[in-house]
Amino acid sequence: MNNICLVLTESKGTINKNIYGHFSEHIGGVFYDGLWVGEDSSVPNIRGFRKSLVESFKKINPPVLRWPGGCFAETYDWRDGIGERSKRPVTVNWWYNEDKRTESNQVGTHEFIDFCRLVGAEPYFAANITSTTPMEIRNWVEYCNFPENLTTLSTLRGENGDSAPFNVKYWGIGNENWGGGGNMTPQMYAREFMKYKTICDSVNNIGCKFIACGPNGGDINWTKGFFEEYRYNNNWQSSFYGLSLHYYCGAAGHPLTFSEDEYYQMLSQANEMQDIIRKHRAVMDYYDPKRTLGLIVDEWGCWHQGGTGPSKGYNLFEQQSTIRDAMVAGLTLNIFNNNCDVVAMANVAQLCNNLHSLYLAGEDNFVETPNYFVFDMYKTHQGGRQVQIIDDFETMQVKDRADIKSVSASASVNENGDITITLVNMDYKEEKQVKLTSFGGQIAGKADITVLTADDPHAHNSFENPKAIRPATYSTAINPGDKVTLPKASVVSVVIHK
Repeated sequence: MNNICLVLTESKGTINKNIYGHFSEHIGGVFYDGLWVGEDSSVPNIRGFRKSLVESFKKINPPVLRWPGGCFAETYDWRDGIGERSKRPVTVNWWYNEDKRTESNQVGTHEFIDFCRLVGAEPYFAANITSTTPMEIRNWVEYCNFPENLTTLSTLRGENGDSAPFNVKYWGIGNENWGGGGNMTPQMYAREFMKYKTICDSVNNIGCKFIACGPNGGDINWTKGFFEEYRYNNNWQSSFYGLSLHYYCGAAGHPLTFSEDEYYQMLSQANEMQDIIRKHRAVMDYYDPKRTLGLIVDEWGCWHQGGTGPSKGYNLFEQQSTIRDAMVAGLTLNIFNNNCDVVAMANVAQLCNNLHSLYLAGEDNFVETPNYFVFDMYKTHQGGRQVQIIDDFETMQVKDRADIKSVSASASVNENGDITITLVNMDYKEEKQVKLTSFGGQIAGKADITVLTADDPHAHNSFENPKAIRPATYSTAINPGDKVTLPKASVVSVVIHK
């Protein structure tokens, strides 16, 4: 048992780097004062953005960042976020009834683009189709992407501080239109998507990629209904990039005091991502047999009860993240890697002070959560050639939920010939010795092995103890048949250098 064989001659293709994308919504404390502290703050910052976060985020090579929502987008007017910041309107945002906080609009289009440039990420805009017209979104595209001084809108962009185009490539046409985004039927939404996309294509001068709102979790009827309506449209040109999908693991016990059964229940929920992806792709294959469209999982992660983060409930939905959450991240990313022929982009929700966050921050406090380290450990998969795996991992029974394998794994080879293997030991109590073998090539060489674990799966980083959880890395020689030790409840990456 616990053997893994890398079939180096078999692959599902390239792991799109955008699978390692992120999401930053204007909700609770994600921006204020998580990412954004302001230029006049005593907190060290780069043009208003928290310096420690910028530097940390850049290290994990974030490929793409979704903004400004989420549900926030449903009532967002992009014009509120341009021009002199002192003159921008203070508005009531989507989440006002939840936390009574207003939106200052201090972070708008220009500031967000600046943040993306600071960290090296491509911007992905979620456009509001629920309370605006197609012309407003078309104008936003023109404002962002047209050459300087060519039109009144591109000239206005220059007057607001950026003469060169932003070249925003990814545009989501609506958000959760099955719910807060208008409570539409899939057929209704398909007609709206056609309309908005047609109008926006008229200013598509850089090859924009438009993303349609897809299902909530496993709702295949939304996917069927959308494509049944959309298939009569002859507008299947390449600007239709993919269908979005949202899936969260619901609460399984308290985020900090969960039981062993609840630990496994959460991992079982995360493992459902595999079947959800396959079922929706199977529906899409009927209407899109050439697979011209990708699946975009632009919201995913654990949704625990709020109030367990350092703000004690002030930041809406803010939650603490433990080793269990890091394991959900590792398991999910392995699933995306192993379905790289289907998943074109994914965006973990959210970046800071919210659900499944990589960071917790407030005033001069700053914490990297265990989730952050998983993205750091997995970053060498980005752009690599996925490698098929054969394993004999045992199946573990989970109370009241589907069984799971004891270990999750994925592998890739980069352009230099380096091999990355990422493994998640789901066993709550027992370590695993995993034997590494291969077919179609050797996996021998010097290896850097990084281990993320703790004596207790409830362990986490806090403002009081920000470095309680840190991964450990060691180097060793790897030969065929060698074993790698996976501590209980751990995420492990093995990078074998050519």
